[in-house]
Amino acid sequence: MNKTSKEIFALMSAFTSLMLAISCGIVAGCSKKALRNDYDSMILSGETRMESAKSNDGSMRRRHSITKSAGSAAFEVGENYPYPSSVIVGVPVPATERYAEYMENEFLDPKSSPLSTFSLDVDTSSYTLMRRAIADEKQLPPRTSVRIEEFVNYFHYDYPEPQGDDPIAVDCEMTTCPWNTKHKLARIGLQAKRLAKDKIPPCNLTFLIDVSGSMSWHGGIDMVKKSLALLIGELREEDRVAIVTYANGTEVRLPSTPGTEKGKIRNVIDSLMASGGTYGEGGIQLAYEEAKKNFDKARNNRVILITDGDFNIGISSPKELEDFIAKKRDTGVFLTVLGVGRGNYQDATMKKLANAGNGNYAYIDSLLEAKKVMMDEFGGTLQTVAKDVKIQIEFNPAKVSGYRLLGYENRMLQAKDFNDDKKDAGEIGSGHTMTALYEIVPAGAEEKVADVAPLKYQKAESVKSEESFTVKLRWKKPDGDTSLLREQACTEETITRKEPSESFRFASAVAEFALLLEDSKFKGDASFDALLSRARSAKGKDDEGYRAEFIRLAEQAQIYSRR
Repeated sequence: MNKTSKEIFALMSAFTSLMLAISCGIVAGCSKKALRNDYDSMILSGETRMESAKSNDGSMRRRHSITKSAGSAAFEVGENYPYPSSVIVGVPVPATERYAEYMENEFLDPKSSPLSTFSLDVDTSSYTLMRRAIADEKQLPPRTSVRIEEFVNYFHYDYPEPQGDDPIAVDCEMTTCPWNTKHKLARIGLQAKRLAKDKIPPCNLTFLIDVSGSMSWHGGIDMVKKSLALLIGELREEDRVAIVTYANGTEVRLPSTPGTEKGKIRNVIDSLMASGGTYGEGGIQLAYEEAKKNFDKARNNRVILITDGDFNIGISSPKELEDFIAKKRDTGVFLTVLGVGRGNYQDATMKKLANAGNGNYAYIDSLLEAKKVMMDEFGGTLQTVAKDVKIQIEFNPAKVSGYRLLGYENRMLQAKDFNDDKKDAGEIGSGHTMTALYEIVPAGAEEKVADVAPLKYQKAESVKSEESFTVKLRWKKPDGDTSLLREQACTEETITRKEPSESFRFASAVAEFALLLEDSKFKGDASFDALLSRARSAKGKDDEGYRAEFIRLAEQAQIYSRR
């Protein structure tokens, strides 16, 4: 075939592909791979070309590109399909995912900064985004997507249960830091009270579902349907569900409906199709209005936002959306943010919305993760046992010359915020655990922690004590406005075990993995070999297989890191 024939063939193939795509109803969302863009009526004109490219799974894909004066558009034809059924119209091919930028915590001197204060956080999205990158995309995740605390908190640990009326128990442990043997590593673990399923109050759930065009990318809307199908099976007779959707506009697709009408709820979910813009502001407003309409103080009232985080109509800046949601959190309606989709995923926006709404945030990358989030853990997520949970650690400079909190950068609070009941913080649900790790420079170490000149007008005096630090915990009851306080002093002798616990070893291995992925300047002697050895020895019972999966992911990451 000569050059002219090839060009004619390319033009004819492109035109035929477009016609077949339209005739098959792809714009309506009925293709095997849904329309990836909401610019349905875009006029395509210009020059076309055909080229081959290797997809993530290694197979060759034919690619038609249509160059326009305003940019480029393209669609791909997979070898598995007899006709073109994967179309990208009017958007650049490169991914536009966004992750929050942050500066990792530094070492601090307890003489000048004795208090470390932060809000509780049990989000897990960063870990599942990492898994998607390593397992599906065969590459290491972006450094900015790595949040150490979300890696560690993806797993449950064996911490003591709360006693009496307290909804949270504190457990501390310390040993030599695995990646810097001159330092200590302290672990502070929180365990929330577990409530039996029949003790969980009735739920008043309002699902706010993004059905804009971007949700059809990489099966986003399909994952929504599959995830919600799992949850429907868990609904009880006393639970109620409403469904609100948003795209170019907003709509109450299902008014508040009892959990017994599962067929009716399923029909609405099955009918969801993705197209149009993203009027997130209007959707959020309508969802809270619907939740308020059915509000019952005796129920667990919650808006569950499911989206890829791409807002392009109405308020779209993260700060404006953050402020808008923050005003709603005092209504008694809690917020859960569930992320789906890829390619245009806006992790930074999702994280901020969850933080602003007194809520939690998870990313669903697979049906197994949907089961974990929607079935195995959702009861705990729905039932808040304590809200506005704040943690403050006071370090004793006689025992500690420097400390660094691993992660929680976007949850840091000022010291004065700890006693301020008006200052918002995170929530913790039934049975949840939360872990914080501190790398500690022992007193008497030669290394300089903070290069600060001695004060001229103040003289530092330390109280004689064998305590290394004191953990202070504040929380409110789910329907309360006044916080409660608990304190627990820790000495090195009482929290250092002869052999580190299984939970400690595994949590430290996960943290070391995150340090390597983000290429932390504090990673010291961290290595894949060391963390893998520790993780394998601390895998434990692992009924769900999550720890075994972590080991496989770390092994894959070690290979990718050598490229």
